[in-house]
Amino acid sequence: MGSSLWPPKVSMELHVKNREKLLASLRQHLSDSSRPLHGFVLLQGGEEQTRYDTDHLELFRQESFFAYLFGVTEPGFYGAIVRSDIATGDSLLFAPRLPSEYAVWLGKIKQLSYFKEHYMVSTTSFSDEIASVLQQHYQGAGKPLLFLLHGLNTDSNNFSKPAEFQGIDKFDKDLTTLHPILTECRVIKSKLEIALIQFANDISSEAHVEVMRKTKVGMKEYQLESIFLHHTYMYGGCRHCSYTCICATGENSAVLHYGHAAAPNDKTLEDGDMALFDMGAEYNFYGSDITCSFPAVLDAHNAVISSMKPGVNWVDMHILAEKVILESLKRGNILLGDVEDMMAARLGAVFMPHGLGHFLGIDTHDPGGYLQGLERRKEPGLKSLRTIRDLQEGMVITVEPGCYFIDALLLPAMNSPMTTKFLNQEAINRYKDFGGVRIESDVLVTAAGCYNMTKCPREIGEIEGVMAGAPWPAKNISTHARNGLEI
Repeated sequence: MGSSLWPPKVSMELHVKNREKLLASLRQHLSDSSRPLHGFVLLQGGEEQTRYDTDHLELFRQESFFAYLFGVTEPGFYGAIVRSDIATGDSLLFAPRLPSEYAVWLGKIKQLSYFKEHYMVSTTSFSDEIASVLQQHYQGAGKPLLFLLHGLNTDSNNFSKPAEFQGIDKFDKDLTTLHPILTECRVIKSKLEIALIQFANDISSEAHVEVMRKTKVGMKEYQLESIFLHHTYMYGGCRHCSYTCICATGENSAVLHYGHAAAPNDKTLEDGDMALFDMGAEYNFYGSDITCSFPAVLDAHNAVISSMKPGVNWVDMHILAEKVILESLKRGNILLGDVEDMMAARLGAVFMPHGLGHFLGIDTHDPGGYLQGLERRKEPGLKSLRTIRDLQEGMVITVEPGCYFIDALLLPAMNSPMTTKFLNQEAINRYKDFGGVRIESDVLVTAAGCYNMTKCPREIGEIEGVMAGAPWPAKNISTHARNGLEI
């Protein structure tokens, strides 16, 4: 099958507007503080990495904050934005000074004028000129001030790296202001960003349908993964995935982040196996995150989406999903007793140990889930939430309820006086090798509620029909879905 989609051309105006958004936020923040209004926002882009001590270059992907502001695809760049009363908003791009041998091995060396025009910045210079160029643009007294990116990513617990360059000792440095403000800028998506996320969803949804059509008993998990990768690259121009593909069958579907080096999507699909495919393409930095499996958790997925709107708290949505899943398990005679009592005992975390979803954008787990002052919940399940914020218009967040039979969680629950009374151990033992299910969609919060950007078959009849060769109506959704959101 081909595709009705075509990779859209992306204007650098997207990143110009991102810079304008940052400046407006900085202006508002600094006007309420004693910090000076002049200085430079300075970010360092990503560097190419070789494989250990070899000369094999890994495929480069730009650092996400730098990509958000400048859209630069090449490694070794720096970018600055001027903050002063005279030249507010001027953007300065610094390119690496490449050796002449580059032209022999890697192609034509682009002129600085090319980068200025292509990336829509005010001026371009070489990266070994940063100190002198910034000094020339400085209009204040004393040392120029650099707003550098340094802060905690609450998903990874890693810190972003502040820019470093020769001559930085001639500048004052602010390591606290920029990160929370720039992170919050990324939380609310512009129409241009939403359009890119929509395209990534469209092509990924198509690819998931293609996987459903071609899945056969006896295939390897990596063959199913390769169908997805081929479709998104061949028809969507998506060279990068948003994350490592999870292509899990049988009991592997209970492994939440299956597909890593120690479990590399290499099991053979057997008759009767559950299949869980968590795969999403990335286009022009912006990603998708979609999971397809048997729709045992579809009611929880739909209940959450029906309840989402600005002002709703994400913790409440997680609790709603848990309740619907527990009710389903009770109807299936897997659980016994009162569902409210199960909720009080946090039994939902035994079957869904992960959070309900996460922000999505340039990163699969986009930052901003925890504003300064917000603390993680301590309870099982709730402590895994990647955000506890109230929903706001313009947020893009995944909705991914799941239900898993994981020995490492079930055995302690069976032995705990708090939870064992709820568990039908005979029924659970029959499901121990079942694995797990998860349904995941990417959802945009709108003024009136929300919009599901993912267009995959979800109902049992839809999935069976697609696998049997029936046409899937989402094939031509791209124009409608992006109506008014041209890139």
